[in-house]
Amino acid sequence: MSALRDALGTLSDDVFFDLLESDEAYLLVLDVPGISADSLELTADDSHLEITARRAKSLPDEFQYLEENRSLFFDVELPVPDDALAQEAQAMVDRGVLELTIPKRTSTTETTIDVVDTDQSTRSETEIEPAAGSSLTTETESDPETDTEANTETESG
Repeated sequence: MSALRDALGTLSDDVFFDLLESDEAYLLVLDVPGISADSLELTADDSHLEITARRAKSLPDEFQYLEENRSLFFDVELPVPDDALAQEAQAMVDRGVLELTIPKRTSTTETTIDVVDTDQSTRSETEIEPAAGSSLTTETESDPETDTEANTETESG
């Protein structure tokens, strides 16, 4: 989560936010004054979350700008914590406040790896090279008691 916290810290001083965490989710509360759900776009992949917002400003005919400090655009790309599921995030905006809930993974994905026990004395024919001028013969014998096969190798030459 430190990458997300660091990225939020680099936002403009004009952007106000809170970042909260519970056992089940992260909650990002972000002030986006003048922004409605229609003018807000959120996209997510496994590692990033992108927030894009557009605000319309109307200028009365009898006025002109002396100074313009209220941005029309809000574009930010944030890293997603490793334990977060950004693609399952839920968002709502109310009176210029965006609440973005990003659930956490409930459990780690665990994979069982099969371990095969091999007999060190069993070798394939490609692993054994006969000495120069000699030949190698391999015979396979079955042991009915253990239901296994044993290879017997003889070198002649």
